Amino acid sequence: MSLSPGPDERASARLADLTWPEVKAAAADDTPVVLPVGATEQHGPHLPLATDALLAERLGVEVAAGLGLLVAPPIAYGYRSRPLSGGGEGFPGTISLSGRTLMALVEDVLSGLVASGFHRLILLNWHFENSNFIYEAAWLAHERVRNPDVRVIVIEAAFSELSPAVMDALFADEFPGWDAEHAAVLETSLMLHLYPTLVHFERAIDDGAALRPGYDVIPIPAELVPQSGTLWKATRASAAKGELAWGEIVRRVHDALAFELTRSASTSPARKPPPGAKAAR
Repeated sequence: MSLSPGPDERASARLADLTWPEVKAAAADDTPVVLPVGATEQHGPHLPLATDALLAERLGVEVAAGLGLLVAPPIAYGYRSRPLSGGGEGFPGTISLSGRTLMALVEDVLSGLVASGFHRLILLNWHFENSNFIYEAAWLAHERVRNPDVRVIVIEAAFSELSPAVMDALFADEFPGWDAEHAAVLETSLMLHLYPTLVHFERAIDDGAALRPGYDVIPIPAELVPQSGTLWKATRASAAKGELAWGEIVRRVHDALAFELTRSASTSPARKPPPGAKAAR
């Protein structure tokens, strides 16, 4: 009896949907793997705690469809929420990791993927505060596995600059800066487009901290925390804005990965790029 996947088996972009023989075959085919990283964090009175994790995984799955990637189970907890970019730690339901824990978790997962035979890994982050920690974890994992074939790509998917046309459609002339955009126009619009049943838009409000200095204070002063957890104008969101922004975000991540995966395959010391349509695999 063969343990290889049969030709009629349903393909899935999600690593967790596969059996171990299918994973073995995918690794042997040099399939890249995306690890989405989000958070469990308050997003105002209108968006779910899972917003960051949902958007990170959905982005990974949509990009995977065009590039032949696998998407690992997302990391749904992130580094602690800072008041001026996430509202802070005081809201019920916000469950955060220390930087040390997050780095250890990401490092272990990346190392486990390498141990399963994968060599091209992508960290896809959708939580502002995770950034430096997951980069360090990627660095440490690469040092730990000591494998010259391994490549790790780190992409900050959230709050990267969009085209002028999309920025104008989202904000007109009132863009507050990405740090203040938590649970506001972009994320609310994306959730209205992708997960409308999880959005309580009737509860969306325009809010913000009474004081926004260019520095942090510990312990956190009350005037740095908006009462609702929304850092700007959530009522200006719409599903149409979300559809426009999401299309551009998916295209940008797709194009970046198509370029980098093809380049990394062609420059790998021990591997050659697969032929034809599978050039990004």
